[in-house]
Amino acid sequence: MRKSDLEEVLRPYTLEWFRWSFGDFTEPQKRAIPLIKRGENVLISSPTGTGKTLAAFLGIIDALYALSEEKKLENEIYVLYVSPLRALNNDIRRNLIEPLEGIKKIAREKYGVELEDIKASIRTSDTPQNERQIMLRKPPHILITTPESLALILVAPKFRERLRSIRWVIIDEIHEIASSKRGSNLSILLERLQELAEREVQRIGLSATISPLEKIARFLGGYGDDGKPRSVKIVDARFKKPFDIRVLVPVKDMIYASEEELSDGIYSKIAELVLSHKSTLIFTNTRSATERVVFKLKKVLAEKNLVGLDDIGAHHSSLSRDIRLDVEERLKRGELRVVVSSTSLELGIDIGYIDLVLLLSSPKSVSRLLQRVGRAGHRLHEVSEGRIITVDRDDLVECSVLADAARKRLIDKTKIPEAPLDVLAQNIVAMSLEKKWRVEDAYRVVKRAYPYHKLKYEDFLSVVKFLGGDEKRLEEQKVYRKIWYDPEENAFGKKRSTRMIFNLNQGTIPDEAKIKVFLKGRKYIGDLDEGFAQILSPGDVFVLGGKTYVFKKLTGLKMFVDSAEGQRPTVPSWFSEMLPLSFDSALLVGKFRRHVKELLEKYGFDLNKASKDIADEMMLDEDAAREVARYISEQYAFTSGIVASDRLVHIEIYDDERGRNIIFHSLFGRKANDALSRAYAYALSEQSGTAVRVTVSDNAFMLTLPGRPEVDVSTLVKSVNSKNVEDLLTKSIYNTEMMKRIFRQCAQRSFMILRNYRGWEKSPNKLQLSAQTILDALKEDSENPVVKETVREIIHDHMDVDAAKEVLKRIEDGEIEVEITGPSEVPSPFAHHIIAIGYQDIVLMEDRRRLLLSLYEKVRKYIENNEKMRDNLAFSSS
Repeated sequence: MRKSDLEEVLRPYTLEWFRWSFGDFTEPQKRAIPLIKRGENVLISSPTGTGKTLAAFLGIIDALYALSEEKKLENEIYVLYVSPLRALNNDIRRNLIEPLEGIKKIAREKYGVELEDIKASIRTSDTPQNERQIMLRKPPHILITTPESLALILVAPKFRERLRSIRWVIIDEIHEIASSKRGSNLSILLERLQELAEREVQRIGLSATISPLEKIARFLGGYGDDGKPRSVKIVDARFKKPFDIRVLVPVKDMIYASEEELSDGIYSKIAELVLSHKSTLIFTNTRSATERVVFKLKKVLAEKNLVGLDDIGAHHSSLSRDIRLDVEERLKRGELRVVVSSTSLELGIDIGYIDLVLLLSSPKSVSRLLQRVGRAGHRLHEVSEGRIITVDRDDLVECSVLADAARKRLIDKTKIPEAPLDVLAQNIVAMSLEKKWRVEDAYRVVKRAYPYHKLKYEDFLSVVKFLGGDEKRLEEQKVYRKIWYDPEENAFGKKRSTRMIFNLNQGTIPDEAKIKVFLKGRKYIGDLDEGFAQILSPGDVFVLGGKTYVFKKLTGLKMFVDSAEGQRPTVPSWFSEMLPLSFDSALLVGKFRRHVKELLEKYGFDLNKASKDIADEMMLDEDAAREVARYISEQYAFTSGIVASDRLVHIEIYDDERGRNIIFHSLFGRKANDALSRAYAYALSEQSGTAVRVTVSDNAFMLTLPGRPEVDVSTLVKSVNSKNVEDLLTKSIYNTEMMKRIFRQCAQRSFMILRNYRGWEKSPNKLQLSAQTILDALKEDSENPVVKETVREIIHDHMDVDAAKEVLKRIEDGEIEVEITGPSEVPSPFAHHIIAIGYQDIVLMEDRRRLLLSLYEKVRKYIENNEKMRDNLAFSSS
């Protein structure tokens, strides 16, 4: 876009202020501002530090000052800015003050134009009541809010009228919000706002690196009443910023290094990088890991007087808001040398200048990797420097692939929830507060929202009927109607208590509850996160307070366990916190494994030649490339050429002290594997009449049966297909803890159960007990909208049944082969990570390293004693 284009659309004083402040416009600004000035809906996608927020606001501020020049600027809300973070709202207000005051000053001093003040205010749950009253009497021109606060002000009788004047809506961090139920809620809120507004509202979305942009643009724009998507222009500046991403190994030999050597290697590498940079942001994948890293860094850096104790900070969602804000402010002022975070600093909070981003282990997706590394080098032309430190051989392969994909800009696709019915229920209750609606008219408005564009009228009507008290048997469970509904008139509206119910219970973010754990039904021994508890099945062994326990049952938010001293954990405590590897990224990992196998065959298993190619292709150092080649070559040798990949599923039967383990090496990501594993486990349990234990990872899943029963694996494989997998999966999740807990969250969102009624707040424990009672009563009713939504959320959002179907269809079409080996008492190298998964708790890390080493030694001896395997690999060359 030529500069003259901006000179044509911006007022001289706006243009002069910008050039005086920043010099030249960035690429997203050059392309977006003229489109916004033309009145187009626009999606701007570019990395942090490329000026996309100002690209959205500058043309609008210019238009508001034009109204001021013409004496047409009224006391009305013209701009609505919606962000998923309250902290981001404060940043935006602060960043708006400078251009508003600066432009006004230049207009007065250089052009003799006296402009009125443009006011910006924040409206969130933190906004004091007196400020809310001031906004009502004298509304700001720019209103900054969150989706939850927008839901409330949209039904507040007086403030609602103030929203009629809105001309522009800016949605920030749209990549973060679109993939969640908050985004589904916001999409309907925008359509309800459009229904209220006096004119067509112009929509502007701001996004970090995301794919596919066309889908996010549809999400932003929604549809017209004619069923056609609204026009949205895409400003794609995702790849204008230069990135320097490298993968590092902390030790030369990742197999024989002890736990102490590995830990020392990791922290030596971190210290070296921190000391060679002014400011470093370190990302871990869990909150607990963040705390561990900060503790260790203070010992490594502060106690040696290399970095001051107060120069190291932690930032994650479990810390109080005051602590997080303090860390953010000190970062902006350049007072912190290193900050360690889990996911809380991924979003575009202004954290000032960072010159290195360091990732400990895989970020699990290309988009997250680019987003994290994009926090370094905050300006457009500065290189974003990122380094990934790997912790084992699977991690090394995965990180190498993600870094390569990031350099090639192969971004994984965003998944948007499809028509969540609990969010719909919440909006129907809200709509009843606005006016009396004919069902067809309300359906028309909701269908304009992208996630609900394919919503069936019968599903919409079923939600209206549920809220209107159509199911009389629910009254036995003290679930009463939330709106009135007249089937003859086919219309709905509010009841006397509707407003109170909505105001006290709206929102889509589920409450995080703690589970109290009791030993033998009596002794209280500690708490667990609810997210972890919901993945447990009776008989699972886990770690709490350094000891192992076996899960027996859950009642409400009370868990009952027995001691499992000496037993290995079957579910690691970090599992519910860990980010899942995406389906698209997992396929790239599989493709890379296949490529390395082909390289090894090409070079006759000369690891030096294969390593050189890998190092050149993947930008790895020699040690890292050799470790990758050695890992794949050992699997090849052990299996006589079977290397699981994007085109091959290897099923390995392995017997140990726990029983018969059927290991599916399936490189399709954790969510797809979760879906596949439960479907296969259900089918196997039906065939064998025995309970099947399931272990899942990003690269594999393992089905374990007690003893060593004969299992016809070929028949098992054929028993699950693309046509029946969804039905098997649905059957498998009934009676699980996950079903009970997700049902409670869906029941809360849809107002089936109320956490707050007439000022009385129910405890999470009572809510869970109520939900379990209602679920028991509705178990046979799969068409109840809340039960239906619970199943949809589990199999489509928490798992990925669509990816599972795609995998099974490729198997049926012959695009993916299936190879079966075993039984054996020695597991293949690729199987070690899933066998050792229970050892990933930090308290048992040394045991885990010992286990991996012992498994490796078994493989080594197995290969050395097998002539055919020796022919496949000169093992001594490793």
